[in-house]
Amino acid sequence: MKNIILVMAVMAFAVSSEAADVGVSVRVGQPGFYGSIDIGNFPRPRLVYPEAVIITSSPVASQPLYMHVPPGHQKKWKKHCHEYKACDRPVYFVSDQWYNDVYVPEYKARHGQGGGGRGKGQGGEGRGKGQGKEQGKGKD
Repeated sequence: MKNIILVMAVMAFAVSSEAADVGVSVRVGQPGFYGSIDIGNFPRPRLVYPEAVIITSSPVASQPLYMHVPPGHQKKWKKHCHEYKACDRPVYFVSDQWYNDVYVPEYKARHGQGGGGRGKGQGGEGRGKGQGKEQGKGKD
């Protein structure tokens, strides 16, 4: 009886550890991507706030970043900007609707269905769930 219980415990542990290795990668140009996006010559983005958000000033002027992040990260940007490595950069938040309805289809048309990113971005340094996190959530 002890052997049966031991075998069942080992099997349960093996199954749960395999399940933990499963990850999901979301790339720039796909719905669900959060992070820095390259606006380039894409249609003008719809912004959440009209002014760029800057948490810490930098002695060197830097180009603004356009970010697609969850609404909670926008509202508490001071808490989350380090996850995207963007605390010292001016950041414009693009609307979720613009990202999904304009940027994603245009990106796919230009780059093919496979997208072309590195997970879920953070100022170029991904912030996604699962494998795309490069630390979590991908990159652009």
